[in-house]
Amino acid sequence: MPSCTSSVTVQAPPERVFAVCTDLARAPDRIEAITRIEVLTEGPIGVGTRFRETRVMFGREASEEMEIVEFDPPRSFVMTAESHGMRYRTAHRFVPTGEGTRVEIEFSGRAVSLGAKLLLPLGALMMSACRKALNKDLADLKRAIEAGT
Repeated sequence: MPSCTSSVTVQAPPERVFAVCTDLARAPDRIEAITRIEVLTEGPIGVGTRFRETRVMFGREASEEMEIVEFDPPRSFVMTAESHGMRYRTAHRFVPTGEGTRVEIEFSGRAVSLGAKLLLPLGALMMSACRKALNKDLADLKRAIEAGT
């Protein structure tokens, strides 16, 4: 299963960092690549929350429907999505440090269709682009949280 990880330390307590990272409505204001988010379920954010995220990837807009499948404030949450024969999992962890909070994101994908399995050799190239996108998203979040927005 291809995967990539990224992390950053944010100068804020885990509770604040977790709250900002799970504030879906304001994500497009904080992460440059996200153009819009549509929450598809009612009620507070937590296990079972589904949303459609639209972001710019490879110079084009792409939308994916995601679901939060684990939610443990302020320590972690996990989202999943299925697209183009792949099942994706994105785990977010928030680790207190002396300097604030270390945010760790692990993104992984598992081929579930024959077509996706045949394309697995290209996974390393995709994971390189994924890591770059995760690093940019984390830098955007760090900037927003530390600026208090």
